[in-house]
Amino acid sequence: MMEPFAGHGWMIRKEGTTVILSLRGDWTTREEAVHVTDLPLGPDHIDTLRFDSSHLGRWDSSFLVFLSTLREVLRRRAIRFDQTGLPTAACQLLSMLPAEPTPGVAPVRRTGTIERLGAWFLRGLSDLTAITTLVGETTLRSVPALRGKARIRSADLLSRVQDAGIQALPMVALVNVLVGGIVAFVGSLELRRFGAEIYVSNLIGVMEVREMGPLMTAIVMSGRTGSAYAAEIATMQGTDEIDALRVIGIPLFDYLILPRLTALSAMMPLLYMYAAALGILGGFAVAVYLMNISAGGFITHLRGAVSGRDILLGLAKATAFGSWIAIASCHIGLKAGRSATDVGRAATAAAVSGIVGVIAIDAVFDVCANALGI
Repeated sequence: MMEPFAGHGWMIRKEGTTVILSLRGDWTTREEAVHVTDLPLGPDHIDTLRFDSSHLGRWDSSFLVFLSTLREVLRRRAIRFDQTGLPTAACQLLSMLPAEPTPGVAPVRRTGTIERLGAWFLRGLSDLTAITTLVGETTLRSVPALRGKARIRSADLLSRVQDAGIQALPMVALVNVLVGGIVAFVGSLELRRFGAEIYVSNLIGVMEVREMGPLMTAIVMSGRTGSAYAAEIATMQGTDEIDALRVIGIPLFDYLILPRLTALSAMMPLLYMYAAALGILGGFAVAVYLMNISAGGFITHLRGAVSGRDILLGLAKATAFGSWIAIASCHIGLKAGRSATDVGRAATAAAVSGIVGVIAIDAVFDVCANALGI
């Protein structure tokens, strides 16, 4: 028997290798906190800790936290935790707490600038590899598709053609008419300073046929059709339809990518011609009715400014833009996650990637055309 040690709300006495912890007073959050470190267990050899709760008053969850922490400390020191002297309710609640410590959440490791740049580069390289693979597969399967050997349903192809063609006409018309009118208005104001406003028709013709026609149409289709492609495929990914197609043995390229690629690549040149004509019409209306330019002079200068090479360049751009939008959108949809949030992210990424890629491809076309003297 050793001299007891007392503190706020507790008293300890030692009997051989057993420690008896007498609890007294109220153990609530409003009372002064009692910490396990306050107990003078000491380095002496102890094999058991018992409780005496005959003088224990009210208690709440803070009492259970104390007991759980004390039990963990005793477990590490290989001391037996004897809870028979505790209140029955406290024993029942304590038994519901895990005896072993739960692993804590690992602290978030901060990555440096070089690591983030490296991760960004690797992600970009992975995406580039996947898109290159998809482009290669498209090239290899184009010949069998032209021979009619591709496993593609005509109903799917017609549905994609209608979506990328007829249903896109109102939006393409609205955007290109407005762009043509804006180019005519701004161009006339600037050319009037030099007394050359009649040449606004040259500006409108070249801009619409070579640049704005294919570019604005591609931007519209990227935001409208490209994002829809990515969202559709991402939704199929989330509902496990993609996995089902793989299990059945249906080629994903023939079933998902080829109809969309064929439809958009075929419709983009037609939409380009439609957009360029409407853009010139919008510029004509603004030039003639607002800027007082004669209709005959406008048409004469327009015919002299636009050549067949400009039209061919615009057709080539439109075809390349359509192929890029379809391939990029399908790739983003296939690599999307399986949650509803991932569908929205895939649609946004497809629209952004399509627009950025279209502008980059347009720059490449312009550089090559300038080098070739077109």
